[in-house]
Formats: sequence, structure tokens, C-alpha cells
Amino acid sequence: MSIAIDMKGKVALVTGAASGLGKATALKLARCGADLCLVDFNEAGLAETAALAGSEGGEVLAHRADLSDADQCAPAVAAAVERFGRLDALCNVAGIIKMAHAHEMPRADWDKIIAVNLTAPFLLSQAAIPHLLESEGAIVNVASSASYIGEAYAVAYCSSKFGLLGMTKALAMEYTRQPIRINAVGPGGMATNIGAEMSFPADPDMELMSRYMGLRGMVEVTDVADMIALLASPTGRSFHGACINIDAGITAG
Repeated sequence: MSIAIDMKGKVALVTGAASGLGKATALKLARCGADLCLVDFNEAGLAETAALAGSEGGEVLAHRADLSDADQCAPAVAAAVERFGRLDALCNVAGIIKMAHAHEMPRADWDKIIAVNLTAPFLLSQAAIPHLLESEGAIVNVASSASYIGEAYAVAYCSSKFGLLGMTKALAMEYTRQPIRINAVGPGGMATNIGAEMSFPADPDMELMSRYMGLRGMVEVTDVADMIALLASPTGRSFHGACINIDAGITAG
């Protein structure tokens, strides 16, 4: 992406920063000049991302948190504000997926997917909004192509991502008269650790699965990170209540 994105003097909080899209987003924002609060439960991966982001010249805070625990969400925002004195962007990137036949999905898997993919972004947003109103900042949620189409064996994931898209639009309407921007991106399948570790039921119907597998292959993680950075920055000033699909045509028809 050749659009100039300037985050100098800005502070961004990025969840899921230890790997995959969260890591790519953190590095992109660092290259754009942002100071960062990076959040993940994976300490080793978090430390690696923090070191790489710090080499770009900005200040970086690594904050370990398990976002499936609701009580650990708001403290992540508080840690960022305590360290930097402000917050300009919240990037809700962290997400998990577990595939299963709906009638066989363990309740614990359902609860954790909803907790990480939907409840955590809400609680983080709830804590961040007062600071983002002050800084005239932005929230960027990572939705999915699964926010638009049903995907066999992914009932919990689809439910969480449909919900996240709805949350994005509801918050955008509620704060439409106030100086904050709230948007989402909707990626298709990416070559990340989440995708690599994803397993399917033992007897999947491949014809059903092919309905949500893109004909153009995987989406580039850096392309999605670029869009998140744009929406998080003042360059994205005209976006509000949008979800930018980056899915290589999966949801086109």
C-alpha cells in the first residue's frame, strides 16, 4: 500500500500481537511511527514482536493478558494509558477458531471463542472509548469473511464474527456525533498460525467447505495489516462504521 500513514506521536494498542496478523499489524504501526502497547498471552512471541517493533524507533510496552478472562481486558487499556498518557488507536486483532460439528462442539470451546473474539473486543472498547474520545482516535476490529457467510463446522467462529461486525456498526452509530472512528476489516483465510493449527472434523463434507474457500488463494497478511493501520490512523478519517473486506472475492457472490 503506497498511501502515507503517519502515526508519529500516536499510541496504539494491538491485541494478538505475538504472532500472525497481530504481529504484522504491530510492525506496520511501528514503521508508521506509533508507540505501542502489545497484548497477548504468549510471552515468548510477545517479547519477539516487542523487540522487532522497538527496533523501528518507537516505545513499546509488552503486556501479557489472557483475553478469554474478562477481568484481564480493561487492565490492558489501563496499562497503555498509564505508560504513555494517552491512547489513539485500539486494534482488536486477537482471535481463535475451532472447527467441529455443531452438535459435538464442547461448551468450553464455544465459551472461549465467544470470549476472545467478541466479549474481549467489547470490554477493551468499553475501557478505551473515553480515552479515544479525548484523542479523537479509532477502533479497528478484525472481523472476517465469516462475518457475512455461514461456514460449515464453524458455528462458534461465525457467531463471534457476525457479532463483532454488528458491534462495530452499533458502536459507530452510537458515537457518530463524537470524535471517534470505529471500523472493521474482514479478511479471508490467511497463512497465519491460526490457520496452520486449525483442525476439522474427521468426516468433513468437502463440497460444503469449498463454499468458503477462495478461488484466488490465501490473503496476504501484510495487506490486511496495511488496512488496519490506515483505519487506525488520521489518514482513515473518512471511514466510520465500515467493514473493509479483504477476502480475495469469497463474499462477492
